[in-house]
Amino acid sequence: MKNETPNTGWKGKLHEIIYGTHTPAGKLFDIILLVVILYSIIVVMLESVPDFDKEHHQFLNISEWIVTILFSIEYILRIICIKSPKKYIFSFFGIIDFLSTIPKYLSFFFIGSQYLSAFRALRLLRVFRILKLARFVGESNKLSKALKASRTKIFVFVFFVLIISVLLGTLMYLIEGPKHGFNSIPHSVYWTIVTLTTVGYGDISPQTALGQFLATLIMIIGYGIIAVPTGIVSAEYASSKKDATMDDGRSCPNCSAEIKRADADFCRKCGYKLNEEQKEE
Repeated sequence: MKNETPNTGWKGKLHEIIYGTHTPAGKLFDIILLVVILYSIIVVMLESVPDFDKEHHQFLNISEWIVTILFSIEYILRIICIKSPKKYIFSFFGIIDFLSTIPKYLSFFFIGSQYLSAFRALRLLRVFRILKLARFVGESNKLSKALKASRTKIFVFVFFVLIISVLLGTLMYLIEGPKHGFNSIPHSVYWTIVTLTTVGYGDISPQTALGQFLATLIMIIGYGIIAVPTGIVSAEYASSKKDATMDDGRSCPNCSAEIKRADADFCRKCGYKLNEEQKEE
């Protein structure tokens, strides 16, 4: 969104806070946003637990409305402070932000649609920008760096699997429901993880045709998931044999492009100046 930054005025300052991950205010905004997203997902999950919802329904409902209003304000501000709103609205994160905001409003017209708020988990993908995990991807010139990069990739992979588990678990809860043993979203997420890992305890199982079809897809995905960590470590080990003068394991902190040469002073993609500390890494 850099090319869409307003030059001056309050819109420029607002853009710096909302889109600027390199500024203290921008980092603080993104961290607060992530905390709110996590809180909203926990609220939605607890709301699906009958006993807990019965005792704390008013608190959960108020919390969900507060979070929805905050996300609505954030979505509007993101549109206001950018020169070309369409680029944000139809971007990946723009669509995700919109879809994660409307479920509570839809609950006025469709019963149970508020549980779709769990799709807010996709917004947690913003954590990759904040923590700059991509800078570790190129660390492959030594075995220690290869192992470190593998751990990072595996963490990202596990994080992605957890997001998928929440989404598929929520979907299975909507399809099967308490009638077929899927008593809550956490219970459904548990079933999804058990199925993905091909453990299959068999304590609960889908009864409807649509639920069984989704379970089949989850089982197939599970076989692919098992092979990924092994592939990550193997690939990093092979990459560790590259010439260190041609691939020093760095990534540009500005655009995350891989730095090919150990003696490079500037990023070949965006021209960002690499400081001495980065060159020594």
